[in-house]
Amino acid sequence: MVHFSRRLLQMAESETLAMARLSRELKAQGKDIINLSLGEPDFDTPDYIKQAAKDAIDQNYSHYTPVAGYDELLDAICLKLKRDNGLDFKRSQIMVSTGAKQCIANLVMACIDEGDEVIVPAPYWVSYREIIKMAGGKPVEVLAGIDQDFKVSPEQVEKAITSKTKMFMFSSPCNPTGSVYSYEELESIVNVLAKYPDITVVSDEIYELINFVGKHVSIGSFDQISDRTVTINGLSKAFAMTGWRLGYLAAPEPIAKACIKMQGQFTSATCSIAQRAAITALTNGPEKVSNMIAAFKKRNELTHQLLLEIPNIIVNNPQGAFYFFPDISYYIGKSFGNTKIQNSDDLSMYLIHEANVSTVPGSAFGAENYIRLSYATSEDAIVKAVERIKVALLNLK
Repeated sequence: MVHFSRRLLQMAESETLAMARLSRELKAQGKDIINLSLGEPDFDTPDYIKQAAKDAIDQNYSHYTPVAGYDELLDAICLKLKRDNGLDFKRSQIMVSTGAKQCIANLVMACIDEGDEVIVPAPYWVSYREIIKMAGGKPVEVLAGIDQDFKVSPEQVEKAITSKTKMFMFSSPCNPTGSVYSYEELESIVNVLAKYPDITVVSDEIYELINFVGKHVSIGSFDQISDRTVTINGLSKAFAMTGWRLGYLAAPEPIAKACIKMQGQFTSATCSIAQRAAITALTNGPEKVSNMIAAFKKRNELTHQLLLEIPNIIVNNPQGAFYFFPDISYYIGKSFGNTKIQNSDDLSMYLIHEANVSTVPGSAFGAENYIRLSYATSEDAIVKAVERIKVALLNLK
């Protein structure tokens, strides 16, 4: 009999990937599934980035690279962080990895010990919780509901801090809610964190450019905590490069070196060709992908309008990323035939089997009574999907 570790057995599968897999399986059976579960842009990688990759292949960039990444890419990341975020870093403070997720895993494994606490505002991205648990840490969830626009208050943060708190981890724009913290909101949280010098602040900014309210604010730009803030970003979302697997981390030098050490034993460096393409993506700047951002904004407005037409759900108007996170608590406890909806997991399964629309239950993100809908798909698909959801919900009695 195969023996599996307690670490594996205690780990939950990524619910977003599980729903995406179920969608593929049902499609293979001939079902007309509209997939709103996976956070993947439906755009192709821009041609100028693809050309850089083709050139890199022709120029024989086919060998191992330094674990942290090519020096030219580290320089491009430093340039981007200064140009776009007002953050000052040098090469020795940067690590390139196989996506932002691997950056987070390296960081948590390098900095969190058994019993250490990590404050995670909820709703949160599904993998934060499991990565923290895998390192032996304890995720301390601080819930902000739709009435708070899914953004935690400084009072909530301070109340969650204990002598065991070692890290504060959040995203803005947020997955799964699309909420964006303003300068003033971040400043109020910074004023709390500034009182606790042993807490490392982790800012996941992978959705930075998909922001409909103006210039993105990095929490690392606040002087009070800049010397203990880790900024994580990547190319998957804004540059439509999900399959290229490239993310990066910028941190105080001791933390960056610890993460590089960790990565050296797990994955070594990420793909050399993806790195060369990333140099071109980052040095050219965000204006080159403005067409994609404009399309996401239009889809945001369309999805919001359609969701408002569904009776008895509560929906806010997210200002970034490409998700809605409606409150569906009215439908909990209702039934369709022999199917009773007891929680958000039941509702997501009901929608995929009865409406042929794949969503993700709010429980995956630490917020029961919600579901996540991704609008990173065509407008036609959005219209059909939301209409199917509406009909299915109205069938619940």
